[in-house]
Amino acid sequence: MKAMSATLSKASRLFPDCSAMVKKLRAMTYNAEEQLRTQKNQASFLENLAGRTTPKGLHCLSMRLTTEYFALQSEEQKLPNQHKFQNPDLHHFAVFSDNVLACSAVVNSTVSTARAPEKIVFHIVTDSLNQPAMTMWFLSNPPGKATIQIQSIDMFDWLPNKDTLQKQESLDPRYTSQLNHLRFYLPDIFPSLNKIVLLDHDVVVKRDLSGLLRINMKGKVNGAVETCLEGEPSFRRMDMLINFTDPMVATKFDVKSCTWAFGMNLFDLQEWRKRNLTGLYHKYLELGSNRPLMKAGTLPIGWMTFYKHTRAIDRRWHALGLGYDSGVKLNEIEQAAVIHYDGVMKPWLEIGLQKFKPYWKKHVRYEHPFVQQCNIHD
Repeated sequence: MKAMSATLSKASRLFPDCSAMVKKLRAMTYNAEEQLRTQKNQASFLENLAGRTTPKGLHCLSMRLTTEYFALQSEEQKLPNQHKFQNPDLHHFAVFSDNVLACSAVVNSTVSTARAPEKIVFHIVTDSLNQPAMTMWFLSNPPGKATIQIQSIDMFDWLPNKDTLQKQESLDPRYTSQLNHLRFYLPDIFPSLNKIVLLDHDVVVKRDLSGLLRINMKGKVNGAVETCLEGEPSFRRMDMLINFTDPMVATKFDVKSCTWAFGMNLFDLQEWRKRNLTGLYHKYLELGSNRPLMKAGTLPIGWMTFYKHTRAIDRRWHALGLGYDSGVKLNEIEQAAVIHYDGVMKPWLEIGLQKFKPYWKKHVRYEHPFVQQCNIHD
């Protein structure tokens, strides 16, 4: 008791004004919280900046491949099996990307897991700058029995003006790029096809996808995995990306309707054409350029365009989160047909989640001379 009395007496002498001390402690706490908030914002900005930046090694690879391509004779620059490009009886896959290494991983993983690779036709659309490099890669690294078509987006002169997309406010140019929005023109790009699977360039295929193409779409246009399970990292609500304070949106859409993911989607192009969904996409794009209907990117306008035209498919077809969620369960990855590195932590970047990189790296040809010369290492 004497010791406690002495301590309390000492404390009262040192801190006679308790209210002043409380204010000081509150000010210190506030400053610490502000510093932490600033650090988090800076970390988030740098992480997103890294996600938008193309590594020097990938630039180098494209340049080396482009130089090699233009050294070929014109007849040597053509990819084989062109008669298969528009055959509706084959299994068609589309990838829209300017990343050579990412596209090669998608193609290699799809072909290596396919039961009938000779039926696979890949349609890769890139920009005119990367078309020679992309073509040269697949000329020198043919995908076994599968067929590859490489096209430039600049060939599609019927695409709308870039200015409409630029009106969408976004710090990330990928959200407003024509290559990203090209997915809404699939029936126009492939007029003779009935079905196609759209794969993002940040996926890896782990199982044969022929069963996906046999799914009964029940009159729907878009087959996709849903993302409306609360508590999961992939959970999304309609009003997270779409402005339900707009009267037209509030009237036309149900805020509680289930959302879904891009990344691996099966499209019935015949139903798409019947319903003129590309025209509907144009309508929402124009409306969104005049007033804030939705956030930038393909996902919110995709939810609007394919509203009531989407068929939910089994979650095991498409596992999400490998580009932002380190907690994705191993059994989910093992059971999935396609794993998706959605988010900024792509597997070809330094900031990619190390625990998930091996699934992607096994489909990259690190032994290729140009890959080694450009210091792209396993």
